[in-house]
Amino acid sequence: MAIKATIHKAQVQIADMDRNVYGEHSLTIARQPSETDERMMIRILAFALNVPADDLNGRLELTKGLADADEPELWQRDLTGEIKHWIDLGQPDDRRLLKAHGRSELVSVYGFAYSTAIWWANIESKLTRLNRLAVWQIPSEQSQALAKFAQRSMQLQVTVQDGGIYVSTAADSLEINPIALRRPGE
Repeated sequence: MAIKATIHKAQVQIADMDRNVYGEHSLTIARQPSETDERMMIRILAFALNVPADDLNGRLELTKGLADADEPELWQRDLTGEIKHWIDLGQPDDRRLLKAHGRSELVSVYGFAYSTAIWWANIESKLTRLNRLAVWQIPSEQSQALAKFAQRSMQLQVTVQDGGIYVSTAADSLEINPIALRRPGE
């Protein structure tokens, strides 16, 4: 018998001053048995950093993630079902990114392992023509600290200002400084 996903709930208050996006979101996360607290929390962080100000071009949604290899971790689809933004985590291979780029208006990757810079150096030359690709590295010590915030029921505040990200709970806070390995249009 297969082990089922564990359900986590997160109330996420977002104040993104860099993009003028503010709001509160209730997330239900189906955490797969093979998913770590760190990966789950990076999914929540990616949601907070990419949620649109309104739903006019579709909502940003958590997908089945690891349970479905054909879907990203998050995506924003418009009302016709077209993918506006494809968001992956970790170190996807170049074929997956090429496929995602062909299906979406924007592709973002959030790496969070020590080896992210090495992974990117190995595949960057294969992806030079992908002008709608963003690749971010979350320093692993910061992503591991973020993993300590994981609970079955969470209340998180995410503040973004001048490129810095501040995540806090009632008991603790953390500053995250993502590193842009590639921005769209580069």
